Amino acid sequence: MAAARKRIAVLVSGRGSNLAALLRQDCGGDVVVVASNKADAGGLAIAREAGIATFALDARQFADRAAFDAALVAALNEHAPDLVVLAGFMRILSPQFTMAFAGRLINIHPSLLPSFTGLDTHARALAEGVKLHGCTVHFVTAELDRGPIIAQAAVQVEDDDTPETLAARVLVQEHQLLPHAVRLFCQGRLRIDGARVRVQPPAAA
Repeated sequence: MAAARKRIAVLVSGRGSNLAALLRQDCGGDVVVVASNKADAGGLAIAREAGIATFALDARQFADRAAFDAALVAALNEHAPDLVVLAGFMRILSPQFTMAFAGRLINIHPSLLPSFTGLDTHARALAEGVKLHGCTVHFVTAELDRGPIIAQAAVQVEDDDTPETLAARVLVQEHQLLPHAVRLFCQGRLRIDGARVRVQPPAAA
């Protein structure tokens, strides 16, 4: 008997290109809801066109971050997600949120963590003169961009790169890396071992 497909929730704040990449591939799960902190986020339109449930929460309507996060947890739980994916969700989440989805909350970040946590990663990478840059998918913990790493992809930094050209090449890798990581999760192949993620071999047919 085939295992039930995982239910995936995706959080976005912008155009939703990583969401679109996720929807183009069969990752062993189904995106059942897409949420945003911005009602006009392009990712919501992508989801609606695909027939996926959506909602948006405006942080300005809540007393503080904890209240926003509590409402977001409650709204997501209505869809019973097995996995929550942060795909360009531009908010720092509270420990209460990360604990609510511990072990089933992942993020894609545009750098080779632990280097360049936070924002403006491409400009900072160029300023530091690194020769390799890239992206990381990791489990989310209360410490920003410090959770156990699932997978990474690297690109060569060229002498004439700008933040924009470097970002464009990294984005190509993001669109491959995120579906790969989600597929590993849906296959039950990820095991958190302290600060490391160990990828288990595929189950025997």
